[in-house]
This record gives sequence, structure tokens and C-alpha cells, in this order.
Amino acid sequence: MNLQVQHDSPLLSLSGVGRTYAMGELRVEVLKNISLDVQQGEILVMVGPSGSGKSTILNLIGGMDRPSTGSIRYRRTELTTASDAELTRYRREAIGFVFQFYNLVPTLTARENVMASTEIARQPLDVDETLGRVGLTERADHFPAQLSGGEQQRVSIARALAKNPELLLCDEPTGALDFETGKQVLRLLVDLREQIGKTILIITHNTAIAPLADRVVHLRSGEITEIVANKSPLPPEEIVW
Repeated sequence: MNLQVQHDSPLLSLSGVGRTYAMGELRVEVLKNISLDVQQGEILVMVGPSGSGKSTILNLIGGMDRPSTGSIRYRRTELTTASDAELTRYRREAIGFVFQFYNLVPTLTARENVMASTEIARQPLDVDETLGRVGLTERADHFPAQLSGGEQQRVSIARALAKNPELLLCDEPTGALDFETGKQVLRLLVDLREQIGKTILIITHNTAIAPLADRVVHLRSGEITEIVANKSPLPPEEIVW
């Protein structure tokens, strides 16, 4: 699998994607005919209520699951038919994951948590420079339990960023944070796009976040109901929820 290809096509394309799970004799259709292009360098916010299919799409885009129908392409590489080893490489090289509850290793310092991700990356960024970019130089030797929620999320973002992926997948990145801290994390994500060109995909139930996106994808009952382009995205500081 060649992940380094030309940049004249969408970063990621979903075409007619469906996902059905078998529960005994019952078959549950979680996603139905999802088609979406993710463009290089954009901030895409995917919003929808619980049960709308957001997490399933994240798992599919992240290479942690395979669709039942349809096609998912990264650049010009077909992920739907990729081997397990190829999907592992895709997750390591192309995707950085940011989770709602941080998923940090409690026995490792902030620096060590970030360093752990660079050990599986092909072209990682410098660990200390990355911690500096998220404002944690002075907290690098602290353990997660010694950090605030916002600081832990910054470590999580630094860990994802240090792998040097093209796409950051953020699953409810402000969900466990208070309002002001949440806005600081959103500012950090916007800065990563503006300063180093990362593509940011945020999955959330919080519709108030939508105005900061370049495009907003609305989901309901496993289907895309609307895709809205924001002509003038709001800065995170003006977001209210």
C-alpha cells in the first residue's frame, strides 16, 4: 500500500458506504449509502444525535472497521479491500486519533505518552517541539493524574499530531471539558490546520461547534441529511454553547 501519492484528489472519499451488524438473526443497518469527500486541509464537523452513526463512520474512516457495502478510498488507495496489515499501516501513518476521554497511559508522563506514538510512525515530529506547540513544555514531565482535563486533552492531541498524520480524527474532543477549556482545545485544532495544514474531522453531538467548520455534515438515523458549507467560519472564541 503506497500512502504517499499525488495531492490532486480528495484526501478521503466514501462512496455508497453502508454498515450492517448481525445481532443473532436480526440485522441492524447502522449506516445507509454514505457518500462524502474529505478535502485536504479542511475542517469538517460531523454532527448528529446519539445513534445517528457518527461513531461507526469514525471507525470506518479510521480503518478500525470495514463497510458492508460501498467504497472508502484514501487518496487513490482502496481501503475497503486492504489487508489487515495494510489497514494497520494506514492507521499508523495517515490517521491521528483524539478521543473524548483522552486514553492516556496513566503510568507514563506527558512526554512519554507522546513519544509512544512516535515509535510506530514513519516520519514522526519532534516530541518536545510538539508538546511546545500545544503549550505543554512546562508540563512535559507530569503524569496524567497531575494534569487538568484540558491539559490531558492537549497531550492527546500532541500524541496524535506527533505521528505526523494527514488527518486528525477527533471524537467529541470537547465532550469531557468545561466551556472555556473546550474553546481552548478548539482553538488549538484550528491552529493546527492554519499553521501546518492538517485536515481535521470532528465528530460531535454538539451542534454549537458547527460554525467553526469549513463544512458541516448532518447525520440522522445512519444517513447524511445535509452538507452545509460555511462561507465565513467563526473563530473558536466566538463559539457559545
